Amino acid sequence: MKVLVVGNGGREHAIAKKLLESTRIKQVFCVPGNGGTATTKGCQNLSLNIDDFQGIERFVMVNNIGLVIVGPELPLSLGIVDYFQQRKLMIFGPNKAGAQIESSKSWAKELMLEAQIPTPKAAVFTGAEAAKAYVVEQGVPIVIKADGLASGKGVTVATTVKMAHSAINTIFRGEFGTDNLRVVVEEYVTGQEVSILALTDGITVEPLLAAQDHKAIGEGDKGANTGGMGAYAPAPIVSPKLMDRIQAEILEPTLAALQKRNIDYRGVLYAGLMITPKRELQVLEFNCRFGDPETQAVLSLLETPLEDLVFACCQQRLGEYSNIRWKSGASVCVVLASGGYPGNYQKGKVITGIEEAEAKGAEVFHAGTQLKHQQLVTEGGRVLGVTAVAETLEQAISKAYAAVDCIQFEGVYCRRDIGLRALAHQNVEPSVEPSIEASVEPSVEPSVEPSVEPSVEASVEPSVEPSVEPSVEPSVDRN
Repeated sequence: MKVLVVGNGGREHAIAKKLLESTRIKQVFCVPGNGGTATTKGCQNLSLNIDDFQGIERFVMVNNIGLVIVGPELPLSLGIVDYFQQRKLMIFGPNKAGAQIESSKSWAKELMLEAQIPTPKAAVFTGAEAAKAYVVEQGVPIVIKADGLASGKGVTVATTVKMAHSAINTIFRGEFGTDNLRVVVEEYVTGQEVSILALTDGITVEPLLAAQDHKAIGEGDKGANTGGMGAYAPAPIVSPKLMDRIQAEILEPTLAALQKRNIDYRGVLYAGLMITPKRELQVLEFNCRFGDPETQAVLSLLETPLEDLVFACCQQRLGEYSNIRWKSGASVCVVLASGGYPGNYQKGKVITGIEEAEAKGAEVFHAGTQLKHQQLVTEGGRVLGVTAVAETLEQAISKAYAAVDCIQFEGVYCRRDIGLRALAHQNVEPSVEPSIEASVEPSVEPSVEPSVEPSVEASVEPSVEPSVEPSVEPSVDRN
């Protein structure tokens, strides 16, 4: 069978490589792909845009593609699934109505309120002055979110009124698009962020391994927010008992609320959660696709064939897979970024050492890379995801960084503390404090949270604040 994967990041490279582990997958086409998919045996890149639905459909029809998997949220929010379903073509991902769970934070808040899902209280504004007045009324710290998709840059954890007002001004200036002029002002909560990627066929919902991401650019979770500088799975903070609670209190009520709205949601339901110091659950956001770099860590441990799970979601047979199989051990993904990221950075830097890194036992997933004249060069802010699997988390971290040290390109940067918060939780390194976090701006403690690409991303928060009790208030639309 031939499969087409839409997207060009590390997530899509990981999906393609996982599919190709199966003897049933003959070839994977990537739209548009990257330097890694261009050089992976069995993969082929296509020079099509991710929103060229007609062009993608034509290629699928002509080449007898049996399945399309959509990686990023943008084409999902534009209705690529609706387009293909109308033509009776197999595609994995939620339809446009379902993708609103990520493309509109206010819509997601209303859904959570309806389903009585714990989430920080929030208010929605269509005018800057009303939003600023609300900030003064509520006090800081407070979280400011662009309502729509913002390429991972639409969330600010404001520790001063001035910072909050600046973030509001940025949104209403059209920084994230002139059609993205609504703001969600949200209560600030503390704790550890966890990424729960779940699969659903619209009837059943099955969580994958819990993961934790590192959003801030700097070690110790300091500095600007990014798409994600690394991840590990499984997250030790999520015990089997806590996962049962997540299933019962968040995933199943969310699916029921979607069903109540007559939304046939099939694909990934990704919950970005905060686990407070009192072990309460708070949903910071939902995403409608696989996270990045969580996918690289999670899929590296998956034993059940990925295509089986994807087809089960598309055909509403996920109930047959109540026991998804996993490898033992732990997985760690360390992101190598271009110098200057998440700000301005240069492209076209020659990359060396990947073969040496893979000889150390790691798998190198490509994100912002391109193959030019048979030479691999940088093409994005997040360039590579060096991923290692081992029996223990400590061994996986060591293995990943041994591979990282083999790779070179001008300006290369990575965090050197990926996974340390999990070691702290396991009491492996008592000197490392458990992390606390929430949304965007520098702060004192670590955090963990959703995926990557266009979406609301979390980052770091002061750990000195008391935990905020989960209280959900109506998402008031004010102008």
